[in-house]
Amino acid sequence: MQQLPKVLLVEDDRSIASAITYALQSSYDIEVAGTGQLALSKALIEDYEIIVLDLNLPDTFGLNVCQQMRDRGINCPILILSGESRTLTKINLLDAGANDYLTKPFSLGELKARMRVLIRSGRTKGRSVDALSSSGVWLNRQTFEVSRDGKAISLRRKEFALLECLLENAGSVVSRDVLVRSAWQGNDELWTNTIDVHIKHLRDKIDRPFEWHLIRTVHGRGYKLEVESPKVAEAVN
Repeated sequence: MQQLPKVLLVEDDRSIASAITYALQSSYDIEVAGTGQLALSKALIEDYEIIVLDLNLPDTFGLNVCQQMRDRGINCPILILSGESRTLTKINLLDAGANDYLTKPFSLGELKARMRVLIRSGRTKGRSVDALSSSGVWLNRQTFEVSRDGKAISLRRKEFALLECLLENAGSVVSRDVLVRSAWQGNDELWTNTIDVHIKHLRDKIDRPFEWHLIRTVHGRGYKLEVESPKVAEAVN
């Protein structure tokens, strides 16, 4: 008998938790936590395919729980549930490590669809190689370490995700849509300059301290991580 994907539902409202559990129990192995502390404890000892996390918990704010999980090395997808729909709140949650955001009220069909996408994405990423490197830039997916020319670089979560996507496609132009899907799970309500701001921050760390700048804007198309320095490219041409 095939084992069902294990899901942690963090929801203190018993009626909502029961409704979601009932709707998902035929496809998932559901565990429920009614507080942030219990959720964190469970996530540290169990391997979940996805965590569905409500923002309003009795002991703490869901944003704090999400951040603590990521800080403790819990890497499974996290789907946030909340009645707050402001764009700023969404950006804060995504920056804290959430993979997607679902605003209440929502249909169970939409919840299931979001969960399927995140679980599939998590499994695909889990099968990928641990490290990527190009043009002196090295990134480790497991330890979240990044360096260039042997110099360690500290990146925030979204900066790391953007660099990871650029490294996966080194030498090729990566469209803004692909970057959004990679770092923000395809969220279509981001401010128009969100990608640009995060790319600027990434450049400040990856490019500015070094002689050769690797991250290039391809106007009207997206961004590209160069696979060789401009000087080398000029010499070849």
